[in-house]
Amino acid sequence: MSSLLFHQPLCLHQPLHRRGSPHALSTAGAFQYLKSVGSTCRILECNAAYKPHAEELVGAIQNELPDTKLWEQIVEDGTEEDDSIFLDSDKIRKQVQLIQSMLQSMGDGEITVSPYDTAWVAMVEDINSADRVPQFPSSVDWISNNQLSDGSWGDEYIFSIYDRIINTLGCVAALRSWNIHPEKSEKGISFIKANIHKLEDENEEHMPIGFEVALPSLLEIAKKLDIDIPYDAPCLQEIYRRRDIKLKKIPKNILHKVPTTLLHSLEGMADLEWDKLIKLQCADGSLLFSPSSTAFALQQTKDQNCLKYLDKAVQKFNGGVPNVYPVDLFEHIWVVDRLQRLGISRYFKSELQESIDYVHRHWTNKGICWARNSEVQDIDDTAMAFRLMRLYGYKISADVFKNFQNGDEFFCFSGQSTQAVTGMYNLYRASQLRFPGEDILIQAKNFSAKYLQEKRANNELLDKWIITKDLPGEVSYALDVPWYANLPRVETRFYLEQYGGYEDVWIGKTLYRMPYVNNNTYLELAKLDFNNCQALHREELRNLQKWSRNCSLFEFGLTDATLLQTYHIVSASVFEPERSAERIAWAKTAILVETIVSHFHQNHFSPHQISTFVHEFANTTSPNSGSQNNGSPRYVKKLKFSYKKFCSKK
Repeated sequence: MSSLLFHQPLCLHQPLHRRGSPHALSTAGAFQYLKSVGSTCRILECNAAYKPHAEELVGAIQNELPDTKLWEQIVEDGTEEDDSIFLDSDKIRKQVQLIQSMLQSMGDGEITVSPYDTAWVAMVEDINSADRVPQFPSSVDWISNNQLSDGSWGDEYIFSIYDRIINTLGCVAALRSWNIHPEKSEKGISFIKANIHKLEDENEEHMPIGFEVALPSLLEIAKKLDIDIPYDAPCLQEIYRRRDIKLKKIPKNILHKVPTTLLHSLEGMADLEWDKLIKLQCADGSLLFSPSSTAFALQQTKDQNCLKYLDKAVQKFNGGVPNVYPVDLFEHIWVVDRLQRLGISRYFKSELQESIDYVHRHWTNKGICWARNSEVQDIDDTAMAFRLMRLYGYKISADVFKNFQNGDEFFCFSGQSTQAVTGMYNLYRASQLRFPGEDILIQAKNFSAKYLQEKRANNELLDKWIITKDLPGEVSYALDVPWYANLPRVETRFYLEQYGGYEDVWIGKTLYRMPYVNNNTYLELAKLDFNNCQALHREELRNLQKWSRNCSLFEFGLTDATLLQTYHIVSASVFEPERSAERIAWAKTAILVETIVSHFHQNHFSPHQISTFVHEFANTTSPNSGSQNNGSPRYVKKLKFSYKKFCSKK
């Protein structure tokens, strides 16, 4: 157990790795860090600070303590009030209620609008009208109402030239196709002209899904609409080159026969056999849940199921559409993961159980993807769901990962061109929940660990699916701390630094956000909860130190460092305020054992002396021992006194 002692619970609000460095400290290095930190601990910054009594802190979220009389007696001896403990129970209560309402309202997934996809929907002509009018006029309105101040469309808070260019070109094309808002079109064109050269320097890992085929398709539309942009720019020629290479690799016979990820980006392809493709629709009428691909299909086929899907999406998002919809499984899975790692899942037990139950209802032996009832599966969603369902007690076969194995390698999607860091990260996490005989998980762990270790060594921990605050830190923690050695409070303390809240952005065909997965409300509650638990832990440690002195345990070799390490193991594992009784009983028991063991070692007890001690101690502490042990050695008598204080009230 000593190998786990690399974090000190009372100082978990100090990060145990340097900012800017993705590597966690070694066990020895972390312990030295803890010793240097000592008691100079700072509280995580959050908008909360007032002083209750210690019992209020414990009772604020307490439901029921274990009904164990001995533990109750032990706890009572170690509980004192301290006005230095901070708590904002009213704010916690309000935030819990807010998050509960969010979780209880989860449906097909909350996701931000994609201007690019909305542009494709806006360009669809009314399939039932003899006049040339838009099928979705509210989508045209959405575009006209959501241009940014610099003339572009896209994520307002993160500037990615990939995202801004493809969104802006799509929206300009939509406005020009209906010959409206010329001033907005010109402003958008000016933005493209001034910024398109930046594509040459953009990080390739953050290129949106299908960008190299989607952008050329838009450029062809722009040419037909006489939109004046530099079509001969070197960066665009490079994208055309990539498009040609990618399209040559696409097996057209497979594309038209079975569902593949290619259905998600049909708007970038030509010479399609629509009578065959339309048979590969999802149950909701979409082409692999892509509004832009489905809008293109509607233009070509006037299919009523495509129309129904887009009608529903447009109404749901008030004219706009996201880059993918629905995202129900994705949302249900990732919400559970985020709340667990933030250390606040205990507030939402019923809601999270329902989320896991929902995912299980849509689980298949081939795995899942981001949405229910899909014929295409991916390893990222499958691995995350597999891990969480096993943690929640479901019997899930590891054979599901054979669907993502090719020889010794694992892939996210069949036919993928590049591997995703987060896909391998979640596969690595899932592979550790292994039962004997599950060789597929050994293979998955070896492959994913090697991939992640190589990426870390080369400083290449960038992902094609998410721009997050500290992905290198998340990956390094997983690699350095195996699941079996992970302590809940330690993981939470790291994740409080790694979780970006609403600033974390996902990468699809455009940048998008998942407000129920990444938001600042989770982070604020997690910080409040962590500080409250930490305050109680610090108070408990002070009381344990006082109790140890009163019991004369330091005379028998107990040290402050040993006491601190012992309490760390306890509080990092059983951290909840409502489990204070368990925590203190465990801590006192462990401290007493450590004291006796230390006494043996310091005094070089022989096996005979140890045996004598055990005999004398048993007789001394026996209820029927009376005064027969007056001749016991002094140390036995003193330990008898300590033991009685251990088991009784003051």
